[in-house]
This record gives sequence, structure tokens and C-alpha cells, in this order.
Amino acid sequence: MYFAALLARTEDGWEASDTELDDVETLSDLTDLAQGASVDEDTVLVYIEQEDAWFGILRVDGEEDPRIYISDASAAARSSYGEILLTDELLGREPGAEDEIAALEELVDLDGTEEEDGEPTPSSRPASALTDDTASGPGPAPDADSDVDSDVDSDVDSDAVPAGPIGELGILADFGVSEKDLLTLRTDALTEIADALGAAEVLEAVR
Repeated sequence: MYFAALLARTEDGWEASDTELDDVETLSDLTDLAQGASVDEDTVLVYIEQEDAWFGILRVDGEEDPRIYISDASAAARSSYGEILLTDELLGREPGAEDEIAALEELVDLDGTEEEDGEPTPSSRPASALTDDTASGPGPAPDADSDVDSDVDSDVDSDAVPAGPIGELGILADFGVSEKDLLTLRTDALTEIADALGAAEVLEAVR
């Protein structure tokens, strides 16, 4: 079960509203949603929670780049909303890394498809054929699966999402929630965050 709320700071305090994420597919969509709720380009916080699993905070200050914190990256990675927050930059990957990997997988034929001239590529030929070709030559027969296994393992390692918190620990430090406090928050974190912000009453009105 998911819950999402938006907190927008104004001259008179915080305004809270529950947030529908049905039309949100990218981080840009979520950022636009937050900026649209901003009053005089003041701070807006978007809080997303999957019950008993993880929570995430997106902070937008005017036109500045969004700031993100996620309580458990590996849990969030299994969620469609979590994937929105888990950007390449947050995970320490090169931008577009997943797209590049997908493109390479299309170029490298691992299913045995022949080249345009009709000759099979070395990697697509049966393991027995490779063994026969090299049997008369010096050295042991190559392991047909070793290179493939190595590449697969490498891809898994590079794409792995770490368990535990990820993002900017000081995202709420100027509002009285220290890095240490943020790390201790687990279930129902929004209530404690709202208390620290002085927004508990307005939040309760929309929950």
C-alpha cells in the first residue's frame, strides 16, 4: 500500500495535500508536480511511502535541481514509484547506463543468430564446433560459457542497488531533522517529519 503527500511551505507555514501519482512516470513529472504546488518558489516536499517497506522524500526549492532521500534503496527498486526516485546519479551510475546496456545486448548476439552473409559468428556457433576447430591446435579448448558468464556477472554487479538508505542525508537538516534523526526513521516517518516541520495539524487534515 502506498501513501503520497505534498507539503508546500508558505509565509503562513506549511500547506499539505495528498498526492495522486497515477500520471507520474518520471522524475521530471514528479518535479513538475512539486514546482506547480510551490508558493513564490518556496520549498516543496513530496513524501512517498510504501507501508512497512520504504519511504522517499523529494525536495524542490524553486528552479533548483531536486534533492532526494530514500530510506531503503533495494526495497524501493522493487517499486514503480521507487524507480522514479532512483536516478543514475543517485546510484552512482553513468547517465543512461541502462539504455546503453540494452543497446549492447541487441548488438551482441547471444542467441545464435547468423550474420548477414549467412556465416555464423564465432560466439553463436555451437560449443562443439568451437571445440572441434581448436582441438588440433595447441592449448586447451576454450570454455564457451566462461566469457558469457563473466559478462552477465559484471552486468549484475554494476546494476546492483545497495540495501539501506541512499541520497542526501541533510535534505531536511535546515528544518530540524538531522542526518542522524533521518536515519532512525522507519515506519510512519511522515508523522515525525511533520512534527519537526510544525506541519502535523495540516497533515492530519489530509490523511
